[in-house]
Amino acid sequence: MKKMLKFEHVNYFYQTTDDEIHAIDDLSFDVFEHEFVSIVGPSGCGKTTILSLIAGLLKPSSGKVLLDGKESLNKNDIGYMFQRDMLFDWRSVWKNITIGLEIEHKNVAEKLSFTEELLKKYNLYNFKDKKPSSLSGGMKQRVALLRTLVLDPKLLLLDEPFSALDFQTRVSLCDDVYEIIKGEKKTAILVTHDITEAITMSDRIIVLTERPARVKDIITLDLNGETPLKRREDDRSNEYFQKIWRELNNEEAN
Repeated sequence: MKKMLKFEHVNYFYQTTDDEIHAIDDLSFDVFEHEFVSIVGPSGCGKTTILSLIAGLLKPSSGKVLLDGKESLNKNDIGYMFQRDMLFDWRSVWKNITIGLEIEHKNVAEKLSFTEELLKKYNLYNFKDKKPSSLSGGMKQRVALLRTLVLDPKLLLLDEPFSALDFQTRVSLCDDVYEIIKGEKKTAILVTHDITEAITMSDRIIVLTERPARVKDIITLDLNGETPLKRREDDRSNEYFQKIWRELNNEEAN
């Protein structure tokens, strides 16, 4: 498989008014093209910092972050999906999805046709003239994902995009997002506190230590089921859960 992303002995320090904090410690891992990878770790260990380093919002104190073998990132190579949908309620669904194309001056016929295809493919076309306030929380997040996809990024970063939703909506949206990302053959990295979410959506899971974050384990998943909901039914999902839980809580396996 083609290597999409590489962290090469990355360290990151940030300054407070009183001290220098070592947030990331000698972090190395790879993500391959079309792979779905989740990152889990204790609260405050630096998961979102890692996404910011990937997106080029932060620069490593040492080491390298390489996308397609290059340190210099094209901002359009990275798509970012946040905890909140960040939709503008005075704009229609269509105008929200195409706002990136407007900003980049790419709202040309080919891109607009692609946008229309995505809306039809993922059952949002009938809502294209609606305002976000008329949509459910799950639909808003689907719109937010399509807004990212119309710019055709190489890598999608998902920063706890389901955390603000109720459990039923969350489980359903996991299926929707998984279908869209796999259907569009995108490479994705998900940061989440939900172990089950990580297990059911991912090809691999990177388990981090407490801050300063280091790789504690990388788990390759082997589950039956074409959707996250179906993968929950595989008995091995509970075995993976117990393993990750022990690692996050520094418990020894029996």
